[in-house]
Amino acid sequence: MVDLKTWLSQQQEKGGLRSLRPVSSRAKGRLTLAGDGNRELIDFSSNDYLALAEHPALIAAAQQALLRFGTGSGASRLMSGDLAVHHELEEAMATLKGKEAALTFGSGYMANTGIIPALMNRHDCVFSDRLNHASIHDGCRLSGARVIRFRHNDLNHLEELLMEKRGTGTALIVVESIYSMDGDRCPLRELVAIKERFGCLLMVDEAHATGVFGAKGGGIIEEDGVSSGVDLAMGTFGKALGSYGAYVAGNREMIDYLLNRARSFVFSTALPPAVAAASLAAVQLIQQEPELRHDLQAKMAYFKGMLRAGGYLADLGPSQIIPIQVGESKAALAKAELLRKERIFATAVRPPTVPEGTARLRFSITRHHSTADLAQAAKALLEVMEL
Repeated sequence: MVDLKTWLSQQQEKGGLRSLRPVSSRAKGRLTLAGDGNRELIDFSSNDYLALAEHPALIAAAQQALLRFGTGSGASRLMSGDLAVHHELEEAMATLKGKEAALTFGSGYMANTGIIPALMNRHDCVFSDRLNHASIHDGCRLSGARVIRFRHNDLNHLEELLMEKRGTGTALIVVESIYSMDGDRCPLRELVAIKERFGCLLMVDEAHATGVFGAKGGGIIEEDGVSSGVDLAMGTFGKALGSYGAYVAGNREMIDYLLNRARSFVFSTALPPAVAAASLAAVQLIQQEPELRHDLQAKMAYFKGMLRAGGYLADLGPSQIIPIQVGESKAALAKAELLRKERIFATAVRPPTVPEGTARLRFSITRHHSTADLAQAAKALLEVMEL
């Protein structure tokens, strides 16, 4: 066993030790940290991109479900925890993703560590982008399949690996449509062509795209018109949809199979009814009110424009996730602390979440942010980065 005291001391020394900072209040894109007086910070760390977590429609739906069903589902879906609202939510997600069926999970982590091992085994190959989320990497390892990582968004490298290592078993390519720490976008149209040429399954994690992209909020697979070429469209309710949990959408046969074989679904208590009802309300809302994402996209453009006007020359990416590269972990922590003094809360993201030497400040733009908030944050950030 690792020496716990030594390990903790080493992490502290190199700026890699994590700790929890309780939030005593949060509302309308602002938060107050416990023990920090009543000093209100503008929150740039939240994934509540469309500001739906406080939307009256979601709150009302959750309240009605609480009154009708209580706080918990009481059992797994395959026991007695299967509620009508779960089916309504799955039907809505299948429609949104252009698929025949969908299945919900307790979280994105549970989805990825359930789906991949259910589909793949030691006779198969998984081709995974190097910058995929930890839950995808863990799902790959749990599957027992041969795992081959390709350079981030490098489809030429992927093709080379497929030609060399594809084998005769089932091959699965796994990517994110919007990468959670870099905010960049996967070239899905080209990827679909590759997966068809090599006879692979394609799984796309749309956690940070659903609700934000696509004419109806269906994510990058909708915007790029590749829904039919994606075998498994996975994502979460805990980001732009303002709730909690996750889903996967695919053809009916695939979903029926996962319902029987995905252990993180079979052996887990069902999502609480209030959570499922809030998620359903969010799915309906993003389709009815496209102005939600139009507003967010305008705020994204404004913030990036302010940074560029101030002399920040690095690529700011195509999404609401804006990584500001710093380099070393201690430096990123120091800059995050300087921003907090200016009432800006932005998380310093460090290894192993990101590769060594690429610690960064991760800014998430949400509909909560006013132009004044964005201007204040841009000014503070430019000063911290000494531009």
